[in-house]
Amino acid sequence: MDKLVRTHLPRIAGLAVAGASLLAVSAAQAKEITIWCWDPNFNVAIMKEAGARYTKAHPDVTFNVVDFAKADVEQKLQTGLASGTADALPDIVLIEDYGAQKYLQSFPGAFAPLSGTVDYSGFAPYKVEVMTLDGQVYGMPFDSGVTGLYYRKDYLEQAGFKPEDMQNITWDRFIEIGQEVEAKTGKKMMGLDPNDAGLVRIMTQSAGQWYFDKEGKPNITGNAALKAALETVGKIMSANIYKPANGWSDWVGTFTSGDVATVVTGVWITGTVKAQPDQAGKWGVAPIPALSVEGATHASNLGGSSWYVLESSEEKAEAIDFLNEIYGKDIDFYQTILQDRGAVGTLLAARGGAAYEEADAFFGGEKVWQNFSDWLAKVPSVNYGIFTNEADLAVTAQLPALSQGTPVDEVLQAIDAEIAGQIQ
Repeated sequence: MDKLVRTHLPRIAGLAVAGASLLAVSAAQAKEITIWCWDPNFNVAIMKEAGARYTKAHPDVTFNVVDFAKADVEQKLQTGLASGTADALPDIVLIEDYGAQKYLQSFPGAFAPLSGTVDYSGFAPYKVEVMTLDGQVYGMPFDSGVTGLYYRKDYLEQAGFKPEDMQNITWDRFIEIGQEVEAKTGKKMMGLDPNDAGLVRIMTQSAGQWYFDKEGKPNITGNAALKAALETVGKIMSANIYKPANGWSDWVGTFTSGDVATVVTGVWITGTVKAQPDQAGKWGVAPIPALSVEGATHASNLGGSSWYVLESSEEKAEAIDFLNEIYGKDIDFYQTILQDRGAVGTLLAARGGAAYEEADAFFGGEKVWQNFSDWLAKVPSVNYGIFTNEADLAVTAQLPALSQGTPVDEVLQAIDAEIAGQIQ
């Protein structure tokens, strides 16, 4: 060992020990946030983008985004919460808005309140409503299911209608137009799956009502909006302006095949509509038709989900800060997920971003994202309650009777009785 080494060896050894200690401390401080969600091309991909942004500013925090089927997420979450085994649960979980109140009310204390941290005044009010319980807000609002009336401009033009004829119409006018479209083009006005109550939900919420009232009690037989929605679906069936569909894929096929002239659903269908390059320039988007009842609007919602932090999470503080920093404030993030995934977030300030202002060539140069974001702010707030899925099944069960001409009041009574039986 030469003199130089002998001289510096103690210092080198000291630095090595200090380095090892520093690594140990760093490892101890490193945090990994586990997230459960579904849909690899949408929710999973978007959460990975959000995580990468946060890790860039906070290198000590990384993310494990786990992709399950939606039903598996719900089953695992239900099982974990019911068993009280916190170790089996993630730090953050995605919950569909229709099921949020069921989890919040069934498992009090299971989710971390974000009130006082997140500025909820910046989000679409209807989205905040579904995650509020006893004055506390529990989730981070995510994507919107704000609805629109997608229509084939070429078919409508053949029938003598212009884009302005599709703006702010009533459902009765929609049916009249549908009859003329079929008479002059041979095309049905829309696809309709009689086993899916989505259209009833869209219509009912557009008039500020739901299956349940503000207190969560069933609101069926005296619900003017629901009655009008069922009457309208009955009229659509009686007028025979629809192409029957059996299940999701069949319903999607009604418009991707070019067999129908319109689609009324949530904004998340835009990517599917645009997936047909031969239909570029042939589609337009307008506000949904309105019911003819008090409080009716041209705005509604179908679907949508939000993020929730588990109270038991060891990384709760980091998980909340992550959601607030990215989903609560990062306007550029919302431009990216709109451009890359077609995701319309519910942070209203994101509407001022460049991506929302862009004209879409597929829709003939319309600023469709700006339109959807404008309608988003107008979606009526309702209480989805904790039994929306059960109510949906009761409505679906009565749709065949509706198509056979059973009076709507009798249909409402049957729905009311079935819901009462299911939620006892």
